[in-house]
Amino acid sequence: MGGFFGVASKRDAISDVFFGTDYHSHLGTRRAGMAAYDTEIGLQRDIHNIENSPFRTKFDKVFIEMKGSSAIGCISDSDPQPLLIRSNIGTYAISIVGRVNNSDELIEKYLLTNGGHFGVMTGGKVNTVELVASLINHKSDFKEGIKFAQEVIDGSLSVLILKNDGVLIAARDKLGRLPVIIGKNDEGHSVSFESFAFEKLGYEIERELGPGEVVELTPESVTQLVAPGEKMKICSFLWTYYGYSNSIYEGVNVELMRYKNGKILAENDKQKGLAQDIDYACGVPDSGTPHAIGYANESGKPFARPFIKYTPTWPRSFTPPTQAERNRIAKMKQIPVKELIKDKNLLFVDDSIVRGTQLKETVDFLYENGAKSVHMRSACPPIMYSCKYLNFSRATSELELIARRTIAELEGEEGLNHIDEYIDASSERGKKLRAKIAETLHFDSLEFQSLEGIIEAIGIDKCKLCTYCWDGKE
Repeated sequence: MGGFFGVASKRDAISDVFFGTDYHSHLGTRRAGMAAYDTEIGLQRDIHNIENSPFRTKFDKVFIEMKGSSAIGCISDSDPQPLLIRSNIGTYAISIVGRVNNSDELIEKYLLTNGGHFGVMTGGKVNTVELVASLINHKSDFKEGIKFAQEVIDGSLSVLILKNDGVLIAARDKLGRLPVIIGKNDEGHSVSFESFAFEKLGYEIERELGPGEVVELTPESVTQLVAPGEKMKICSFLWTYYGYSNSIYEGVNVELMRYKNGKILAENDKQKGLAQDIDYACGVPDSGTPHAIGYANESGKPFARPFIKYTPTWPRSFTPPTQAERNRIAKMKQIPVKELIKDKNLLFVDDSIVRGTQLKETVDFLYENGAKSVHMRSACPPIMYSCKYLNFSRATSELELIARRTIAELEGEEGLNHIDEYIDASSERGKKLRAKIAETLHFDSLEFQSLEGIIEAIGIDKCKLCTYCWDGKE
């Protein structure tokens, strides 16, 4: 994943962009960058690796090293950015959020003619941001260039550009899979992935960009360059997992959605007579916690935290490159409250169950500390497909997904013809999937939120939501 933040102001913008970008740190763990424009200095840029340190510790000198009344910043889980580009349509800084699946095809078709070339990173990989900039430069202005890039890219593309005159250009991906939100205060405008990031800095939400909409921002104005399209497919995972609790997308607050989602899970258990003898309803921290609060409120069972993340030395979601190290780090963070575990029947709600490896470590840890039983609820349906639109999952094969791996174990390739049945908890295949995963991960019971339940919790028409990772429908 990743996120960006920008400001066009009548005063120095570095402080706002520093804090606004820092508020996107939950969206990425690899690299971060800032760029600024000053009338005397021109464009400036700074990029750091943030795999082992929070954003703010790597950019604490930016107030001395950088100045400007317009600036952009980004958190990236992939390539270094923003990049500074000098081209036929001007000199500018560019940051993107999204995914490009057809890089090689685009390079061959559009960009390696007439002696064209790219700088490459380790292993020969082309920086995706540079590729996007080259596609934009294929046209005679930013408006047409962004439209062209979004049209030819297989995946998704949101763009934030800082021009060499201090003007910002912001574009939301053509199907609105991720948000781009405009804020305003007395001194200028801001653009953000997360709405709370600029609200905390004194900006008010002016509006969200529509799917495919492109705007130009100055301190005084927001000018539409490309009107929004009618079709939207915003990612449902924004609310269940990687969106921050304070944020609002398409008018729906993340925290409130999660309470409602947990409530629906509890209602389903009550109707089926499942897990009615639990002592505590608990959340797998952190994003599972609000779903669990909703479950506890509806079920009448007390909410508890049987283990706590140790945040003094693990203040952020550091994600090591290997699964073994990710498992170890996850385990090292967990400190038990033994009085809430020993001889207790516990029900946990997690935001999702992707591979299941860390969750198994968590459940084993609870049993090691004396838990009597551990029931698990997933706040979303079984994940059946790797996302091909956004970089929120690092799965390289769909067999890394525990639901797909379990289906393969149950009936091989034939199971792929019955995905809808496996999603459905009331079908025989659905019951076998849940029982098998529960056995594998040592749960006393396992239930997933239904597709209908999660759509109800979000409160947006299904036709406007992307649910591809669950049902494979584009």
